[in-house]
Amino acid sequence: MSAALKIDFVSDVSCPWCAVGLYGLLRALEILRNEVQAEIHFQPFELNPKMGPQGQNIAEHIQEKYGSTAEQSQKNREVIRARGADVGFSFRTDGNSRIYNTFDAHRLLHWAGLEGAQLALKEALLKAYFTDGGNPSDPRQLARLAESVGLDRQRAEAILASDEFAAVVREEEQQWLQRGVSSVPTVVFNGQYAVTGGQPVQTFVDVIRQIMSEARGGTVN
Repeated sequence: MSAALKIDFVSDVSCPWCAVGLYGLLRALEILRNEVQAEIHFQPFELNPKMGPQGQNIAEHIQEKYGSTAEQSQKNREVIRARGADVGFSFRTDGNSRIYNTFDAHRLLHWAGLEGAQLALKEALLKAYFTDGGNPSDPRQLARLAESVGLDRQRAEAILASDEFAAVVREEEQQWLQRGVSSVPTVVFNGQYAVTGGQPVQTFVDVIRQIMSEARGGTVN
């Protein structure tokens, strides 16, 4: 019989390593489908909470925030594209891509969680941004994405036009910060085991098997 596994996936929709980590995790769960029954909850984290509505050129943003040169940024993008390809995710970002505010996307994800469509919307948001070059702060795009995964478009538009779920999302963000999450993705298993970064598939497989073994009172060699 498969064991229950709760997974809190703390991430941002504009974080490339979050996409790498998610698809690595999903592949790991497919490998372990006869061993664990996982329930994934996406938790909000904003890499750039003060980003304005127009966004910022990605290369310019990375240079300002991390001091990276254009050449370093290009090499990093190549690494990310390769890691994405390894787990079946396509990155088409380049030096002309933009970084955007993602708070409304997190509000929509919270609602999607209540409707049982959080994973589907998360995947749609990642693809729209990283593969298609979309804008995750554009309410029209967000509403279309919600509709594309079976959510009610008018309800999505009403949420985006209001402050609905804003307070709860901010509260959740603070809770994870207070728990020590300072980088994403941070993947928390059963509320106590944390793995950070866009880890390879096998790393997730090994970690999950170790957690399941410990829960049964055994060990993994």
